[in-house]
Amino acid sequence: MNNSIQNTGKPYKKGASVLALFIGVLSVFSGSKVLLDIDIKDYNVLTWLVSYNVLFGTLSIFAAYLIWKNKRGNKSLTLFILAMHFIVFMYLKIFSATAATESIKAMIFRTGIWILIVVLAILLPNYFSKQQK
Repeated sequence: MNNSIQNTGKPYKKGASVLALFIGVLSVFSGSKVLLDIDIKDYNVLTWLVSYNVLFGTLSIFAAYLIWKNKRGNKSLTLFILAMHFIVFMYLKIFSATAATESIKAMIFRTGIWILIVVLAILLPNYFSKQQK
């Protein structure tokens, strides 16, 4: 296969990888500070949500590596992270009366970033790959 066709979408995937790394490191760092009582919030903190954010921050860092290296499973993990963030956001918005506004806004931010990551890592490379065939 022509090398230019194989590399179609590579810049988009690299950008997606950098975004995933950024959001992952941010989630692990900020969530760990809250869990370790280094950063005390003046609003209701849902410990399960902070733990979720640290866990999915770690998964985001792993996803960043998979996307960067174009390794097997990167698409599945990317879509899984987006789906989970969306589900948690919907839960917080609809069912959780105890979720702070800050928590909901943070989940909107994470979900939005992961939508962008899906576009950059999966949709655009697929689109340009089909255009060159």
